[in-house]
Amino acid sequence: MSSEPVLIEDIEESEISGDNGEVYVFQWLSSTERKLAEITPQHLKGVQAKLEGILVKIIAAPEPYPTPGRALRNLAGRCLVVLYTRGETRTVFDTLQSFMKIVGDFKTIDREANKIAAFSCIGNIMGAFGAQEASELTQKQFMSFMAEIYLVVLKTIKNSQSSLLRFTALEALRKSLTTAKRAVTDSALKDILKQMRNCLTDKSLPVQREAASVLTAIYSGTDVSQPSGSDVDTIVNLCVKSLENADQATRHSLAQLVGHMLASTQIERVVAVPEPLQKAKKDEDDTDAGLSSAVSAAAEIRKPTFTPVEMLTHLSSHFNKPTVSRKVRTGIFDFYAALLTRLGPTFVESNFALIVSHLMTEIVSTPRSTSTRYETLHVRSLMGILLRDLIGVRMLSEQGQISAIQELANAYLKRWPAMMPGQTAPISTVLTIVLREVAGLLQQLGNAPPPVQDALAEPLVTLLAHPSHTTRITAAWALRCFCYSTPLRLPKTILIVTEMLQRDITSITSPAAPSDINLRALGHAYGLASLVSVIPERPLYVSYDVSAKVLDMAISLLKRAGEHDLKVASVEVEVAWTSIASLMALGPNFVRPHLPQLLVLWRNALPKPTSKDSTTGRSVAEWMFLLHVRESALGAILCFLQHNSSTLVTLDVGRRIASLLSNVLSFANNFISQQVEDPVEAQQQFPDGMKGLNLRSSEALLRRRVYQCFTALGFSSLAESTQVTLLQSAVSLFASPDGYAGSSVQAAIASSSGTFTSVWQSVDGYAYGVTSNVLCDSGNRALGDDASQGGQDYLNRDPVEVSIDVLLRKPILGACEHDPLSLCQARASESEYRLLEPPAPATSVVDTAIELFAQLLPLQDLVSTTRIITQLLESVRSPKLERNSGRKAAVHINATVGLLLALRHATTSHFRQARETFGSSQITSLLSPFLHEALIDGDIALRSASSESIGRLASLSGTNFLTSQIKDLVDQVVNNRDPYGRAGCALAFGAIYSHVGGLAAGPLLKTTINVLMSLSNDPHPVVHFWALSALAQVINAASLAYAPFVSSTLGMLLKIYLTESHEREGGTLPNANLSGDNPAYPVVCQIIDAVISVLGPDMQESPRTRTLILNLVHEFSVEDDEGICVEAIKCIQHFLMFAPEHVNIPDLVTQFRSNLSSSRRPLKLASINALYQLVQKDALSMSKLGGDQLVEDLFGMLDDDSSVQGVRNVISSWLEQTVVHNPSAWIDLCQRIMSRTTASQQVADAASRQGLRDDEGESLNFGMQEGSAGARSHPTSRWRTQLFALQCLHHICTIVARSGRREQLDAAYARTLGLPTKGLLVSRVPDLIKMAFTASTAYVTEIRLEGLVVLRDVIEIFAKVPDPAYPDALLLEQHQAPITAALTPAFSSDSTPEILASAVHACAVFVGCGVVTDVGRMGRILKLLTTALEQSKDSGMLSLGETGELSPNASAMLRISTLSAWAQLQVASPQQKYLEKVVKPHRATLASLWIAALRDYANIRVDSEFLNDTSTVALDSSYSSLGKEVLLPYYSKSWSVILQAVATSMENGDPFILAAMDGQELTPESKPIIPNKREEPTAFFYVIFGLVYEALVTSADSTSSSSARQSLVVSALQALKCLVRPEYSGNAIKEPTIFDEFVHLLEMLSSFASSQDHRARRVPIADKSLVPETSFPLLRRKPTASGSVLTYSNIPPRPRVVKLSVSTNKLLLSVLITHRFAKEGHTSDRIQTITSAFNALYAVGFSINSLQREDVRAVAVLLYSDLLKDESSEIDLVGPTLPALKLMLLDLPPASVTEDNQDSYGQLVHGLLSSCLLNVDAMRFTSGRNGLISAKKIKNNMLAAVLILTVIPPSVKVSQAAVEHCCFLISQKLLDSGELSLTAVHCAKTLIVASTAGNAMLHQCVRLLIPGLIEYVAKVAPSVHDGSVTELQVAAVGEVWKAFSTFFSSTPEPHRVRLLGVLLPTISLLLSTSQASMTPVVSHTVSQLLQYATSAPAAFKEAAAKFDINTRELLEQSIRRAVGGTTSAASQSAAKPQISLRSF
Repeated sequence: MSSEPVLIEDIEESEISGDNGEVYVFQWLSSTERKLAEITPQHLKGVQAKLEGILVKIIAAPEPYPTPGRALRNLAGRCLVVLYTRGETRTVFDTLQSFMKIVGDFKTIDREANKIAAFSCIGNIMGAFGAQEASELTQKQFMSFMAEIYLVVLKTIKNSQSSLLRFTALEALRKSLTTAKRAVTDSALKDILKQMRNCLTDKSLPVQREAASVLTAIYSGTDVSQPSGSDVDTIVNLCVKSLENADQATRHSLAQLVGHMLASTQIERVVAVPEPLQKAKKDEDDTDAGLSSAVSAAAEIRKPTFTPVEMLTHLSSHFNKPTVSRKVRTGIFDFYAALLTRLGPTFVESNFALIVSHLMTEIVSTPRSTSTRYETLHVRSLMGILLRDLIGVRMLSEQGQISAIQELANAYLKRWPAMMPGQTAPISTVLTIVLREVAGLLQQLGNAPPPVQDALAEPLVTLLAHPSHTTRITAAWALRCFCYSTPLRLPKTILIVTEMLQRDITSITSPAAPSDINLRALGHAYGLASLVSVIPERPLYVSYDVSAKVLDMAISLLKRAGEHDLKVASVEVEVAWTSIASLMALGPNFVRPHLPQLLVLWRNALPKPTSKDSTTGRSVAEWMFLLHVRESALGAILCFLQHNSSTLVTLDVGRRIASLLSNVLSFANNFISQQVEDPVEAQQQFPDGMKGLNLRSSEALLRRRVYQCFTALGFSSLAESTQVTLLQSAVSLFASPDGYAGSSVQAAIASSSGTFTSVWQSVDGYAYGVTSNVLCDSGNRALGDDASQGGQDYLNRDPVEVSIDVLLRKPILGACEHDPLSLCQARASESEYRLLEPPAPATSVVDTAIELFAQLLPLQDLVSTTRIITQLLESVRSPKLERNSGRKAAVHINATVGLLLALRHATTSHFRQARETFGSSQITSLLSPFLHEALIDGDIALRSASSESIGRLASLSGTNFLTSQIKDLVDQVVNNRDPYGRAGCALAFGAIYSHVGGLAAGPLLKTTINVLMSLSNDPHPVVHFWALSALAQVINAASLAYAPFVSSTLGMLLKIYLTESHEREGGTLPNANLSGDNPAYPVVCQIIDAVISVLGPDMQESPRTRTLILNLVHEFSVEDDEGICVEAIKCIQHFLMFAPEHVNIPDLVTQFRSNLSSSRRPLKLASINALYQLVQKDALSMSKLGGDQLVEDLFGMLDDDSSVQGVRNVISSWLEQTVVHNPSAWIDLCQRIMSRTTASQQVADAASRQGLRDDEGESLNFGMQEGSAGARSHPTSRWRTQLFALQCLHHICTIVARSGRREQLDAAYARTLGLPTKGLLVSRVPDLIKMAFTASTAYVTEIRLEGLVVLRDVIEIFAKVPDPAYPDALLLEQHQAPITAALTPAFSSDSTPEILASAVHACAVFVGCGVVTDVGRMGRILKLLTTALEQSKDSGMLSLGETGELSPNASAMLRISTLSAWAQLQVASPQQKYLEKVVKPHRATLASLWIAALRDYANIRVDSEFLNDTSTVALDSSYSSLGKEVLLPYYSKSWSVILQAVATSMENGDPFILAAMDGQELTPESKPIIPNKREEPTAFFYVIFGLVYEALVTSADSTSSSSARQSLVVSALQALKCLVRPEYSGNAIKEPTIFDEFVHLLEMLSSFASSQDHRARRVPIADKSLVPETSFPLLRRKPTASGSVLTYSNIPPRPRVVKLSVSTNKLLLSVLITHRFAKEGHTSDRIQTITSAFNALYAVGFSINSLQREDVRAVAVLLYSDLLKDESSEIDLVGPTLPALKLMLLDLPPASVTEDNQDSYGQLVHGLLSSCLLNVDAMRFTSGRNGLISAKKIKNNMLAAVLILTVIPPSVKVSQAAVEHCCFLISQKLLDSGELSLTAVHCAKTLIVASTAGNAMLHQCVRLLIPGLIEYVAKVAPSVHDGSVTELQVAAVGEVWKAFSTFFSSTPEPHRVRLLGVLLPTISLLLSTSQASMTPVVSHTVSQLLQYATSAPAAFKEAAAKFDINTRELLEQSIRRAVGGTTSAASQSAAKPQISLRSF
């Protein structure tokens, strides 16, 4: 912020009168509002009077001021409020008077806009200052002013015709009453009340809405008497009366009023005590009179107006009136929702039983609610919304959910059947609703605690035998949810239900069987089917044999059904096929072995129609049976196709099924042609649920199944003729007059009498056969999208309100009983488990026909398509439909929806083919007129579907169609004044542009925008709403192309904002009533959002546009309607992406935080999303703005209502960014959550403590709920919140551990940095372990699992951390006991397999981490591991700890986990030596189990189809294929570590592994197997080799770089290295194919790491060093002798081996020497890799005794020369690897000494030497090459050159020039300053020392080098004398003397005098005559001199004699000084470490 004073500019009247006057005033007001908040009080004083005048002028709007539209009046009102809040308030009254003058002027007619603005400002000012004390405005003035306001308002309401004026007047009154109600007299209040009641039934809906708000304001607050019972009655009656004509917004307002009124009746208030009671009290005895009266006063004088039951009856009484319409009944549920929301969660939870009882008795059980099928479903849907979406999800705490389930079970479920006389069982509809709610509550609870399980287990199974079909199906669903959330109950429940079903089936044929046996059997079959379909989601809990038994039972039932009468056979067939259908969900592994048998069964059930089918001789019962049999069998086919089609439906199976489906279709068509009539009694009965179906419904069910099966099967296996027949059949069903299944007579009467209004208002559940699949797209939003289903409501309303509203336009209601297969088809999503609810048969068949039509039509050729579309259009236009208006409307909708779906399929899946058919003029000319008819229809569903169809059709057609469509639409807009037609055209413009795309439709953009802008200004709400929606679509599609139109668009939007007709309450009375459902402002916000996207970063460059956008968005964000606010928040989010610096983020955060506590859910969600964006952008600054409190609030939101989405994302993002800076604060937050308990835990604990005292426990719980603050006051937390807190702890640990901040993990290190240890992660280890322990003892499985994860994190991260108090000890040593305690509960009796597996893994982590190294002290943890291993040895079921016997799958999974855990210990044992003691006693067991596990994994990987074909396995094991799918993920996760364990054991030469590989089992006592040569490989060699090979090949192809993949590669290479040894592979590896593949694999792995940068980064170095190592064992194996040449008789020719091996290494090395690779990994690893590679090459060369050995040597030398050339990195890879060069040059002998060989070897050596010299020259001659890399290259090449010269045999000739040049270079480098001179000295010394061996070439080198050495000494001499000699030079001089000494020693006696003649003068250069103390270099020199004198005195004397006198004296003096001890001979300099070439 700048420090300049804020100045408010004057308004320029000249600007106002211009074209953009409105924009100017708007911008001026926005700017003024901002400045008023910042201006200093002194400056404000000076401008206040002027500002008041301007603001009053803006409202009064004299010329030239613009009309004060909504934006201007709102801004002016807010400016006045800020002005009086910060400035003087004396003039408030004057300003109010000036506004009252405007509104009180009833004579002037045309000043409505000014009156509206004045009322708005009065409301704002009164709302802000009405509560001022009398000192500010006298009370008298205030009272008179309030009187004036109310009189003017009431007069305005009576006299005005304008909805907006009346609305604003009421709004002003409401705001005034909110603050100044005390100033209103009683008589005035009565007047207001009377008038408001009248307004509740006003014709204007906005007036109704505001009247409701005024009444709420009157009855709010504590200063006014609350409404009496009669007041409440009156208002509720009026509100109910208004519901008939109310829109959704009005219903919401009325509901809020009713909710407020009824909720206020629960407030206790003083009631007058009746007279007789008072007299009676006086007559009482005096002794207790005082006490008694006090008690009675307390008990009787304060009470609520109504009891809760009376309060609720006020609504139910209206609901049950016989004349009330569906709309009113639905609206009353809005009232219920508002009332319960107002009463709050505490009340609802405390009175749950009462509320449910009321709803069940007064709503569900009334005759009206059960009178028709539609009413039943309608009430069920409403009850679902209320009980599930509102109460269950949002209001009940976890404790409340538990109590609710217990209440529902005890009060309803357990009361059927009625056992005691006088008892009545709940009716079916009640039970259905209760069961659905129980299922929902179970999903929320997760693991239900034992009392809940006990309450439900029995009644749910009992209810499967209920006589009502609906109840049976719903009970099966509830049972499925119960077993899904509590899987430990699943196996037992399946057994119980199976036994019951078998009992029913056995007794069904008995004459003595009870009458309901058939229904009971069906109920148990549904129950079993729903449970079986849970198995794939809970595979670890159920044994394989269950599914086998069910299948056997089903097949035997089918076989015997033919022996029984129709009634019994019908039940048997349905039971069998339902069971088979549920088994299909088990997937291909289960179904595959039985498919042939199933195909036979289906063929028998679905035969070809015979001639008998065409005759009329069958009875109705027979027809019913035949239809039923076919429908049941098709159900099983459908499930088969849904779950298995991708793998099992081959071409043949597809054809066979297609022919069966054709048979059924023919049968159905035959049946229709027979026109068999139902008997009269069958037509009259309306069965409960769906059993007792009539023939027509049965046929519809059958046809539905046929269509579903065809759709699921796909069409590739259908003949063209069949496809056309199917299409014709579908069209005739959904779009012809004949497809009508209702009463034609009634339809004709309705049509002729004109009573038909719309199919959407039908209440017969059929609605003339309209589809239920209506997709109304309003700018990518489905109209009435059920927001609770995850859709986004177009008005941003609350999902509960949307769900209720949708029911008003929903004539077709689904139910699970319409299709029992829905039990098997429901799928579990992440959040919940949703039941599919298909519509009734008659509608369902229409839906499936349309779906089939939509998928099949785009696949047809042009001729067929034309024929089908012609048939469709003829059907729609059939004259027969004139007699049935309802059917006509339904057919129109069906046809339009069918075409839309077909076009969607065409444009998404079959675009190219569809362009040729749909894009042709034949089709477009047919479709275009039809779609245009639908486009101008009054029905939104038709307009919406047809507009999208036109858009998609335009995208498929050419430009001619496009331009003609645009022209037609423009004509239609110009000529058609019907608002619905114009709205349809607007939609079409938007759809065409968005589907055709900006590029193709670019030329039409201007026309489109002009038309849409024109339509957007239309006063009719429907027109401007859809025009604005379409404009938003166009802007989004046009993107940057829209930029030129941005400014005009923004101007138009502001104009719309200021226009009265576009306000929700504005316009004429009909328009104002329509605006509620078609509000303009949210769509205006969407357009602004789209404009922000178009501008993007360019917004920065245009301040005018930017401020206009910001001001508009700000205005919308402060509107009262949350739908607008939500859209404004989205705009702000978008704006923040492009111009965050122009937004006041602290204010935004404050605004969003206030929204988080809003009762309005959409606003809450939008704010969470916005916060998420801010947190993602910069969490640290958010921490400063929001602080810890905001995070706590977010956690609190999770706990209050876990269904609010997005909160977890905000917290997670915040944590990820800030946890590294302060982990302790985050742990504190999580600790607060974890310190609470969950309700499930409380109940489970109470049950286990109290045993039989359940009732007492419940009463305790109830008492807890009734506390002052209800259940929420107890410190409980939802289990999902605790789970999230644990996940946060896991993230905290992993993020901090990976951050590299060592101080967080090591207190001692933190201290060295001077950091306090208090807030560090390491200081919180005890808390983390404690929380993990809390979690491990929890009741909910998910929490226990996550607790183990946190415990594992702690152990892994802090294993190596020292204890800060005792540095010698480890931190975790002191925590061993709590860690053990945390692991122990995992082995308790209620543990699940997943928990056991995780606990075993955690035990292994603890044992292997090194905290406790003494095996004796590992205690219980090691014992648990050992027990698990001992159990794994046996083949039976496991049972760890206290758990019972586990299922086969669970046992197998646990076995894998145990082996994987032990494998980790084995892998860690090389680093942690103590682990060898842990593993050693179990090696024998482990070896065989590990190999067996790898074998099983290989088996599972092989497709089970092959296994079944090739082996005659017992019946039982064919079901093991079930387990394969389940176990594969566990094997995949574990096999890598098991393989690694096997590899390390192989490397260690473990005899047990060798025995296990051979299929033998060694005991620890038996003699170990001695590895010996073998011909055949070990028994499991191929299995392990295959797994390893596959792993390596797939890893080379993989693009992932996960650590898991890398560790797999390492372990695979380690295993491969051992596998190729002869003791494992025998001669198998020598097989040509295997050998080829093996070498090829090594080559591929190397190339995988080749030059590509992204690949080089992916390969860990360890892999690459292992690649060459892997080839060692193979290459070192001794070949067999064959004459003088060694060969492998069965290995492919050597050249190929050489080529492949060399290419492997070449690729490998090329990676290593690139600069890219040098950035990664340790140098030591790379050196090891290079060395390994050369060792491999050496092995290759050594194994070849032919000329090719020289080729190998040559390649190696060439590779090494690449290394010597490398300049890419400063890292030295050559120095440490020079031994590898020596290996290839010296240690690899020539294959056979021939002249050729000798020549080639010489040439190779010469080439390499020349290369080295050239490399040095390159550095020497290139200017500016003085860096580290240059020095490294020179040094390495000199060393290599010297190495070459010293190791080659004397027989090898080297050119004189090369030798001379080498010596020249060394001499040159001697004179360099720096380290190179030392290297040169070393090189010279090495050559001189090597020359002593007698090599003539090296003698030549000595001759060339000695002058250079002498020159070097001469150069150093001055430095020695003046004391500036460096350590480097001292070391170099020392090396020179050594060289001279060695050379002197090897010189023959005769030549020594001559040599000393050279050496002694050189030595004398460093000697001095001064008597100063000797320096180390001089001392060393004198020693050298002494050595010459003593070793050859004669020569020394002779040589010395020849020197001049000075030199001789100097030498003598130095010797005397040395001998005389004047200097200490011990002061010799310690030479620095130096490179020694002796090792070569």
